[in-house]
Amino acid sequence: MKTNTLIAVIISLLIGGGIGYAMNNNNAPIAEAPMMMDHSMMNHSMNMNDIGMEAMMMDMTARMEGKTGDELDRIFLEDMIVHHQGAVDMAIIIKENTERPELKAFAQEIIDVQDQEINMMKSWLTEWFLIEEN
Repeated sequence: MKTNTLIAVIISLLIGGGIGYAMNNNNAPIAEAPMMMDHSMMNHSMNMNDIGMEAMMMDMTARMEGKTGDELDRIFLEDMIVHHQGAVDMAIIIKENTERPELKAFAQEIIDVQDQEINMMKSWLTEWFLIEEN
């Protein structure tokens, strides 16, 4: 998976609140991001992580492949909750540690929107699949 494609998907998710999550096997993004990050920074952070964000995204997408109906819906919701929680966790760190008011405000917006969507997805899992999320 190309770093440019991964970055576009991540930014699209954060800004669009989850729109454009999946990527197909040809590494083409479903949704285009309105901006791009410095690729050297992304590569550095990915190298520091044992699992790597790229591997995590590929695994989430692979779990959906070949699935249909309720199984596909359940996997999508479960993985999106994990994905959104990661965005919230990152936003909390930046909000608590940055001096930039723009990043503090942006982080709070991410927290607010992603928390609402996490709660919505958890309620769907409970309603549709009788799964209680913690």
